[in-house]
Amino acid sequence: MPQSTKAADRAFYDATGGQAKSFAESVAAQKAATINAYVELRNGSAIFVIDLEIDPNTYPFQVVSGTIKSGICGAPWAVTGGQLGDQLLLNATRKGQGSCASTITVVGEQQDPLSWRGTYGFDGTASSFRHTTIFHAWSLSP
Repeated sequence: MPQSTKAADRAFYDATGGQAKSFAESVAAQKAATINAYVELRNGSAIFVIDLEIDPNTYPFQVVSGTIKSGICGAPWAVTGGQLGDQLLLNATRKGQGSCASTITVVGEQQDPLSWRGTYGFDGTASSFRHTTIFHAWSLSP
């Protein structure tokens, strides 16, 4: 007959291998770590340098936040959401100065080498201009 083990005699571990006090604590969701993705949108001479903060625990990767740093009227722009995967979707609002559009939407489909081709537009449209957005690097968030 198998020997029974009391719950108090069991050791519980979380997803990282650290000891937990209880089963509930061991399976509790860990705080999602984020990672940065650096991409560059290109449309002829228009080049937008974009730093995205994403949740790598989902696919398609969900964009948590980010910044369009340069190349667009009124930079910087705050990336407010979107996704990175087979499809690209980025939504951003202008934070800089000037008489520029207030929002931008970027859409695209993945291609090889890792990049997305598609369109972008301002203030409610996403199809005004063609682009290729190139993936450059992953980096852990500070």
